[in-house]
Amino acid sequence: MQKSRQILPHFVLLALSLAITNPSRAQSADAALSGAVTNASGTAIPGAKVSVKNLNTGQSTDAQTDAAGSFTLPKLTPGDYEVSVAADGLGPQVVKVTLAAGAAQTLNVTLTAAPVQPQTPAANLPNAPSSSRTEPSLSDLGFTPEQAQGNAKEQALLDKRTHMLKIHQRLGLITTVPLIATVVTSIGAGGRHTSNTDRTVHMILGSVTGDLYFTSAYFAIRAPRAPGATTTRGPIRFHKAMAWIHGPGMILTPILGALAYQQKNNGEHVHGLAAAHGPVAIVTAGAFGAALLSVSMKF
Repeated sequence: MQKSRQILPHFVLLALSLAITNPSRAQSADAALSGAVTNASGTAIPGAKVSVKNLNTGQSTDAQTDAAGSFTLPKLTPGDYEVSVAADGLGPQVVKVTLAAGAAQTLNVTLTAAPVQPQTPAANLPNAPSSSRTEPSLSDLGFTPEQAQGNAKEQALLDKRTHMLKIHQRLGLITTVPLIATVVTSIGAGGRHTSNTDRTVHMILGSVTGDLYFTSAYFAIRAPRAPGATTTRGPIRFHKAMAWIHGPGMILTPILGALAYQQKNNGEHVHGLAAAHGPVAIVTAGAFGAALLSVSMKF
């Protein structure tokens, strides 16, 4: 009995020893991962998301970098991990690491700028109005598929051309309003019982039409062209062909109109070159209208 009492304290001490040492052993078996996230220039990136995925169990653990760009992931099960690091405005990084039992491993990650994705060219690129179903393609405008994707410099060139052609398109639509009004008032301005007021109104409307037309033409002419662009085709080709008619007509019509205006004010009948004012104006307006319609339907 006395011998049992002597052995009992030894068993108690042994049990206490095991109770104390087992947790420390379990804790020492865990792995830890820490590190820092920076950009290409070495600047710390706070708020970056760090996600580690155990490739054996599929379990994921997330963390976020602090103000110094540092992160710590303690108490990880030893094994193979996939570490994903992401931050706003920067390209994500994925790294695979193997964490050993009881080891604290350091992983520093550098994030670089996200690659620039080619922008989809705006669909509404023609030189005049178009419908959503029949608008000309980029190849119709003279761009090759390689140029449509292009690098940053070519993309900037394409964006500028698109912007200027859109202005050309809007001004072309606006020009149709005073152009129609000019044609309507020409009936009164050229009649036998016309008045000086009718002729003046017709002249002013014609001047407004000319100013808008040449402003619109400026944006179409000055729109940058990509080097090596292919020849335009389809409706855009016809649209440009009509410009060779209504362009000179817009120059010649006001000159002939000024001669006719002067002859009328002098009480004379319109004669000579001035008599061509009406026919030239009609051909010019017709060519301009055909140019607008050419990009409103596919053929």
